[in-house]
Amino acid sequence: MKLPPLKSLPVFEAVARLNSFSLAAEELAVSQSAISHQIKQLETYLGERLFWRSGRTLTLTDEGRQYLDGVGSALLQIERVSEQLLGHEESRLRLSAFSSFAVRWLVPRLPDLQRQHPQLDLSLEMSSENPLLSDRVADCFITIKPTSPAFSYELLYTERLFPVCSQDYWQRMRRELRRDSEFEGRDEPELSTDEVSEFPLLSTHSIFDKAAGDWEAWYHGVDQKIPGTVRIQHFSHMLLALEAARFHQGIALTNDYMLSTPKDSGDFVRLPCHSVMTGDSFYFAWKTSRRQERGIQTLRHWLVDEAIRSRLRAS
Repeated sequence: MKLPPLKSLPVFEAVARLNSFSLAAEELAVSQSAISHQIKQLETYLGERLFWRSGRTLTLTDEGRQYLDGVGSALLQIERVSEQLLGHEESRLRLSAFSSFAVRWLVPRLPDLQRQHPQLDLSLEMSSENPLLSDRVADCFITIKPTSPAFSYELLYTERLFPVCSQDYWQRMRRELRRDSEFEGRDEPELSTDEVSEFPLLSTHSIFDKAAGDWEAWYHGVDQKIPGTVRIQHFSHMLLALEAARFHQGIALTNDYMLSTPKDSGDFVRLPCHSVMTGDSFYFAWKTSRRQERGIQTLRHWLVDEAIRSRLRAS
């Protein structure tokens, strides 16, 4: 077996992760010259330059990024296997998830996870976009793109959007639309698109990456276009649009997981209207080569069970 200088691998991983020779030296408790020596030794062995150095700026070369993907994963796997033999493999787990999913669905359920699995120490990495599937980012992920062949996926939720507003705003709508006060909840007659169009619409840009794309899809669901007279207020993310709705600013389109707790359900009214599928599905993703790790499988089964319960409550 022909291996590179093994002492240099943790040094390379630390320099690449911290983007600094001096910070890597501080983390590894060695001199900066020792760090430079190890990197030079590794580059000589590989016959490739791993870093570009320009003054104080340090960047990975293309070869360096490719090497980091393999080395980082291998070092992490060695750590996990060692922890397994020590009986500690479930002590730490990093999960990368969309900010809205983490804040509105996952965080309220963490006390239950901690009660059921106190040995699992979960840290969250929030992402505003679909997370990069890499061991450097996290151990497992919530993603909408199950495209990497190196990962396995478990479906958690298929997204649908439906209109909501605050309790107070709903009462205002009912008064202005002259709706009979005897109707409540599921008995409420369905709102027409013309009636919805009389009120401000709160739009989330990030769902379809276009202005008013969410409401455009909602109207298209019944073969209509957004009326030119409708008032639309734009927000970058669903969390912002939903908070605006909470404070009586209009009607927002949201999904099931954003209203999956009793408090959120109590703050909002789901309007008696049609819903629309966005085409996105949320998956729990983990590296297939790490499928035997008990921590990942524990989190996987818990997430799937919670997702099933959420769907039952929403249906």
